[in-house]
This record gives sequence, structure tokens and C-alpha cells, in this order.
Amino acid sequence: MAFQCQRDCYMQEFVTSVVACSPGEMKQEINGKKETVKGFNVKLQDTILFPEGGGQPDDHGLIGDVPVLRVTRQGAEAVHFVSSALEVGQEVQLKVDWERRFDHMQQHSGQHLITAIAESMFGYKTTSWELGRQRSTIELDTPSMKPAQMEALEAAVNEKIRAHVPVAVQVLSLNDPALEQVRSRGLPDDAAGPIRIIDIEGIDVNMCCGTHVSNLSHLQVIKLLGTEKGKKNKTNLLFLVGNRVLKYAEKSYSTERSLVSLLKTGPDDHVDTVDKIQKTVKGLQKSNLGLLRDMAVLIAQNFKCNPERGNFFTLHKKEGDNEFMSIIANEIGTEETLVFLTVGEEKGPGLFLLAGPSGKVSELGPRVLEMLQGKGAGKNGRFQGKVNSMARRGEVETLIQEHCKNEQ
Repeated sequence: MAFQCQRDCYMQEFVTSVVACSPGEMKQEINGKKETVKGFNVKLQDTILFPEGGGQPDDHGLIGDVPVLRVTRQGAEAVHFVSSALEVGQEVQLKVDWERRFDHMQQHSGQHLITAIAESMFGYKTTSWELGRQRSTIELDTPSMKPAQMEALEAAVNEKIRAHVPVAVQVLSLNDPALEQVRSRGLPDDAAGPIRIIDIEGIDVNMCCGTHVSNLSHLQVIKLLGTEKGKKNKTNLLFLVGNRVLKYAEKSYSTERSLVSLLKTGPDDHVDTVDKIQKTVKGLQKSNLGLLRDMAVLIAQNFKCNPERGNFFTLHKKEGDNEFMSIIANEIGTEETLVFLTVGEEKGPGLFLLAGPSGKVSELGPRVLEMLQGKGAGKNGRFQGKVNSMARRGEVETLIQEHCKNEQ
């Protein structure tokens, strides 16, 4: 069965009726965590909302005024997941999220075009593809792709777009001999009924269930962003089509203008300017580390030279690292002295080191870790780690001081 969204990919509104409605649930990402959402699975007489499949995500839209959160395919039927129940037999109006739909049409048809031209020009077959939220990826059956090949491929696909090549949909029966001439990576196990074919005139004929443009001119433009190493001697080709290219250009220009303002140089000089800044920063960081090491030695020596020093030393510095703390502890000597050091924001995240006699450190380390909401471990008289908050640092100092007094 072909859905209305497959018969007319440009239809944005459609009147149909509810065939079934039953309780259901789906996994949804909320604030970065996957949570189970309860709702209802709705089947319609027909639909203009595409169910995910063929590498293409599902459509979003409305059934009446009820948002459709997901559309999936079950055999020859589309299942719409919604938050509130709909009455069986009720006539409803569907509205598709057109911006999302047309974006998917552009990316999917663009993938068909890139795949066909890459194979005809270089013999590189497509083994899989992904329509991503920001960019899409085609996995090519080749260990690498040269920059000159990518440039030639981009020129060729955009030439086809400018040629206004028609894209047609054909429907063939499973036993039609014409299917033997059609490019395909195989049918789903639950495929049923006629087979839908996307025919880019004179360029490609391919089995596909997705939504597509009716003419390559509707793709506007294709930009190949580059390649990444794929799995098992394959190459991932990254690309953008149509409105995504325009948004990418707009974002790139905005970034360029911001860099002009920050760097006080023209766009052509940005790379050299940033390179010089990075080298300067590395030099300053190296000098700063040297000063911190010298400071660590002086801090330790100052403590050791104090005739009234006790058996406990503590220090907090905003700047520093694990090496800075280790130098202080090593210079002071921790056979008899308990050392508690922290670096980072006064009430924010940072690092800590507790060093001293093994027994004391083993006893106090876990308590320090708990009070500072940190993660760490210890052995041989050293307990160190990362902390989420220094807010209770003062309480930790008091705890250690009292422990030292009780030991005297």
C-alpha cells in the first residue's frame, strides 16, 4: 500500500478518518535522557505523514489540533503516536510540518542523485546513508575519496540540478521484470504489495519508500562538506542539500563577521591570525606552568622554614593543576605532615589532593570526597580526584584539623 504522502509528496493538508486508536507508549529524549511517554497509537484510513523508513526520519504534524509525536510503519499501515485519544470513525484534518518534510525531501532526493553520479563517475557504490539533523552522510564502498574526485562530483550533481531533470514515481508489482533493472539495497522483511520506484530521468532508477522532489531543480544546490573514514575500508561522504546549504552559508557568514570583529583582521587572514594567537597562548601557558612550579617550591619551603608549623598544611589556589599540588606535597614531605590542597573556583569545580601518613589518608579520603561531591581514589598515602563543588572546603579543613588534634 502507498500512503497519500507517497502519492503526492507536496500535499500539506489532508482530510481522512480514524480507523483505530489504542493506548501505547514511546521512548522520547527529554533533557538529554530517554524517557517513556504514554499516549495513543492511531491508525488512519490514509495519511500524508510519512512513517520513518528507507533512511528517512518520520514526519511531524497535527491530527486536528493534536500533535503527532512519531509515525512508524507496521506492515502496510502507518501508526501515529499522539498524546490524547481520538474517536474511531471521526473525520480529521492532517497538517504536515512542511519545513521538516521539504527538508527531508531535499536531502533524500539529493542522496539519490549523489549516489547515482558517484557510481557512474567512479564506480563507488552506496552501502548505507543517514539523514541527520544537521548534515547527512552517504557510506561509499571505497577506502578513500580524493579531493579532486569530490570536487568533480559536486560539480556534476549541481549541473544536473540546473538542468531541471524531472523525478517521477512508478509503482511496479513484485513480479514485474522491470524490477531487475532497478537499483536497490533490498526490501524490508515485512514489505508487502506493489514496489515504489523513484526515477530520476536518465540518471537513476531506485526502489524507495521515501518522499522526494518532483524535479531536481527543487534541490536548489548540493554542497559536499568532506569525507570521514568509515568502517571496514569505507568512506563517509558528508553533504547538505537545498535550504540546509543556505542556512550553513548564513551561519558561516555570521561566524566570519564575529571573527572579523574579534580578531581585527579580514576573513583571508583569520587562519594565520588564530595560528599566531595559539602559539602565543602556548608560550604563555608554558611560562605560567614554570612560574607555578617555582611558586609551589617556594610555598613548601616557606612552610618548612616556619618554626611554629604544625603537622597540617592546607592551601587553595584558583590557578594550578595536579602537578602543582604534587610538587608542594613532595617538597613538604608527607611522612608526618598531613597536606590538603585544592585548585579551582572557590565554590565551583576543581581538583584536590590529600597527602600524608597512609592510615590518616585512608580514613579521611573518602569523607573528603563525599563532602566535596567528587570522584577520586587513593593509595600509598595519597588521595586525589575531581570535585564538583568547593563550597564545603572550609568544613573539610576543620575536619582534618580536628583529626590531627585528636591524634596528638
